[in-house]
Amino acid sequence: MDRDMDISVTLTKNPKQKPDAHNLPFGKIFTDHMFIMEYTDEKGWHDARIEPYGPMALDPAATVFHYAQTVFEGLKAYKAEDGRVLLFRPEMNFARMNLSAERLCMPEVPEDFGLRALDALVKIDQDWIPTGENTSLYVRPYLMGVGAALGVHPSSRYIFAIILAPSGPYYDEGINPVKICIEDKLVRAVRGGTGFTKAAANYAISLKGQEKAEEMGFAQVLWLDGVEHKYIDEVGAMNVFFVLNGELITPGLNEGNILAGITRDSIIRLTKSWGMAVTERRITAEELFKAHADGRLEEAFGSGTAAVISPIGQFTWGDRSIIINNGEIGEISKRIYDELTGIQYGKLPDKFNWMHEVK
Repeated sequence: MDRDMDISVTLTKNPKQKPDAHNLPFGKIFTDHMFIMEYTDEKGWHDARIEPYGPMALDPAATVFHYAQTVFEGLKAYKAEDGRVLLFRPEMNFARMNLSAERLCMPEVPEDFGLRALDALVKIDQDWIPTGENTSLYVRPYLMGVGAALGVHPSSRYIFAIILAPSGPYYDEGINPVKICIEDKLVRAVRGGTGFTKAAANYAISLKGQEKAEEMGFAQVLWLDGVEHKYIDEVGAMNVFFVLNGELITPGLNEGNILAGITRDSIIRLTKSWGMAVTERRITAEELFKAHADGRLEEAFGSGTAAVISPIGQFTWGDRSIIINNGEIGEISKRIYDELTGIQYGKLPDKFNWMHEVK
């Protein structure tokens, strides 16, 4: 495609009323505009445009409806105290989206153009960025097959879109520790599958486990590997970390069934810069419970774009439960959260050059 392709802009004539920034749900309110670009095998990417947010007209036989050929990303825009509009490592989101797209036989979106489109959209709707505590403008880029044909094969037409949602904390608990249930019967991903991608189908597959966990009063489900049902993979919407005797441990990515989280990567780089020992390796649920019994499990937390850091205060596995750090946020978890959010909101120096300013 022409990376210098123009982006046409049609502004809404009916601006929405902006929500109360102090009482924001997560991902339920959307801004005035959205970005859309189309792809066909004959023309490649074309018709890039920003237009008023609204319904899309799709053919009933669109591939996305029947064969789930769709991937997405999630990142956030922040407004710093000095008025700058900042995005956190957006280039990694576009790189990861293209990795997901390749696995699902979808065309790549040129990363520099995707970032230019995102900048343009966020700039137009920047007044929607909330400035309340623990708030941000959640950004959802997604790519879907929309060609009209039945039969299991890649689509011949695609839409790439970006929508924006002013949002509060992902969990009602905020930064307070959550309770997690370990699922050892249902399977989310296996080696050779799509667990390393942000394919929408991965999340549909996880819904039953999440539903079971919520019915029992848990905030999330922790998934085990799909082969031996004993190695820890990830929490439904987060990667997971453990602090054992001062060492930070997280499941490795080499099996291909765990999402390479951007917040995960940032935590590893941040804590290594402190001089902390960080290990990426396989860890079993049994090892986790034994470490707790031996007094070596000091902290546990999840990480992801939506929650940033979510301390874990309890794990339940069948009829066994453990309470971590007396159900309180740990020192390492709190330091990571404070430093990451400080960088994201422009309050702390960005020594890693992670922040992208929208101009």
